[in-house]
Amino acid sequence: MTRDVILCECFARDGLQHESRFIATPAKVGLIERFAALGFERVEATSYSNPRVVPQFADASDVLATLTRRAGVWYKATCANVRAVERALRDLDAGQGANEISLLVSASESHSLRNLKRSRQDQWDNIAAMVRCAARRFRMVGTISVAFGCPFEGAVDAARVLDDARRFAELGVDAVTLGDTTGMAAPPAVRGLCRRLRQEFPDLTLVAHFHDTRGTGLANCVAALEADVRYFDCAFGGVGGHPDKVKYGGGHTGNVATEDLVSLFESMGVCTGLDLAALPAVSRLCEDTLGRPLYSRVAASGLNPLIGAPAAAGAGAA
Repeated sequence: MTRDVILCECFARDGLQHESRFIATPAKVGLIERFAALGFERVEATSYSNPRVVPQFADASDVLATLTRRAGVWYKATCANVRAVERALRDLDAGQGANEISLLVSASESHSLRNLKRSRQDQWDNIAAMVRCAARRFRMVGTISVAFGCPFEGAVDAARVLDDARRFAELGVDAVTLGDTTGMAAPPAVRGLCRRLRQEFPDLTLVAHFHDTRGTGLANCVAALEADVRYFDCAFGGVGGHPDKVKYGGGHTGNVATEDLVSLFESMGVCTGLDLAALPAVSRLCEDTLGRPLYSRVAASGLNPLIGAPAAAGAGAA
């Protein structure tokens, strides 16, 4: 199916890192397989995190080893250091690895020290070593956390984010995710930064990753779409945020809810390429897995009944 946007389902990684209760490996595998069957072209499968820091992903290799793959799907694993890339390479050599990895940098010094335990400069040295280690055997995505604002330092200079994007591009990383880590972005800032990045780095694939901490996630997604961004991250039920053992920011820090984003885009005539009829059942499975109601409005109300109606179909892809 022709898609206007490509969504990455982040429930199994960014979503679950927020959970204090360990989710069993078979349950994770089942979820990832359902996401791929639903039509997601990109799925965050796991993280090669230190199990002492993020115990939820102690089973990263086991998840990848038992996962039934779908052709054309990118299964992403987050890597924080060279040891993580080495683990990813071992799994890849065994025929069971991720085919996409995410490399993390923070746009602020304070968040880098809190989240990555390194200064920004040390993390950039670390990323360069990770890229060399990966030897182009994965599709690489550079993620810039707190790109629109930092919970410790406040405003983040857009010039620093542009410089980070340039550094990723110079290392051969051709996709960059802009992370609104604690939901501080507003649509004008999103449009402005995305347009500047598109202008200065036309060959760079931009990915929008918004958290709905303050209820602005969907508005920011539309702003990014208007700035010609076509890749978006989301998570069923709006789950996610900082790792359970590394907390910062207050209140709900979850991702934009997949159900809500899909309903919005499809009602705008923006095709996500997902199986809309099967989406509610997957949403319920995510709630059942965590054992509680989640944050999606559409999970409770249902997809917009006007999806596919002439007025929606004629709206175009913005």
